Amino acid sequence: MPSVVALIPARSGSQRVVDKNIRALGGHPTIAYTIAAARESGVFDAVIVSTDSERYAAIARHYGAEVPLLRPDDIATATSPDIDWVRHILGSLASEGRGFDAFSILRPTSPFRLPETIRRAWSEFLAEEGVDSLRAVEKVSQHPGKMWVVRGRRMAPLMPLTPPEQPWHSTQMAALPEVYVQNASLEIAWTRVADAGTIAGEVVMPFVTLGTEGLDVNTEYDFWYCEQLAERGEAKLPAVPQDPFFG
Repeated sequence: MPSVVALIPARSGSQRVVDKNIRALGGHPTIAYTIAAARESGVFDAVIVSTDSERYAAIARHYGAEVPLLRPDDIATATSPDIDWVRHILGSLASEGRGFDAFSILRPTSPFRLPETIRRAWSEFLAEEGVDSLRAVEKVSQHPGKMWVVRGRRMAPLMPLTPPEQPWHSTQMAALPEVYVQNASLEIAWTRVADAGTIAGEVVMPFVTLGTEGLDVNTEYDFWYCEQLAERGEAKLPAVPQDPFFG
């Protein structure tokens, strides 16, 4: 069985939702649910958090994740590409003799990703030959065939390569091709892909999330919605075995 490490990014400088990675949800910091799901899944040889914050690191360790080192400031900005911190942490682990065949990025902003979600994704990834990576996707709620680019007082279809006799913007939704959008639930890739300078490679397979598995917290409304789902029992958060973090 290939070795695989869970990589959980938890940068401290979020602006749209301040401290979204550690904000309380259902009695625990949001990141606790991703750590719990990763550990409970039984898939990973190690669960590692990459953060630039000592406070975030303390929270991650409380919930059972490793934080071998802090992320340098120059790769912890709002515009830092993922490949920078992925190579940073994988390189550090490899230098200590802890190399892995594959890695999975599990973002704390998907709190309803369950252990079984991770197991299903890992199983599908292993069963598929010739791929570089797997990425979580879901069906779009608004089809790009109905989208326009506005320039002044004129606009043009975002998808110009549609049939001229029946353009997508004038086609019933049921007749449009299925389109999927990526979500932040999870990604899996062979480590050789990161060695080549990317987190995805060239051959990417889909992992279709179900229900709230792919729900992502990016705005205050998203966070409020997650709270409502959890409080009403309409979505299941992973079980967290530790007591709530106070510190």
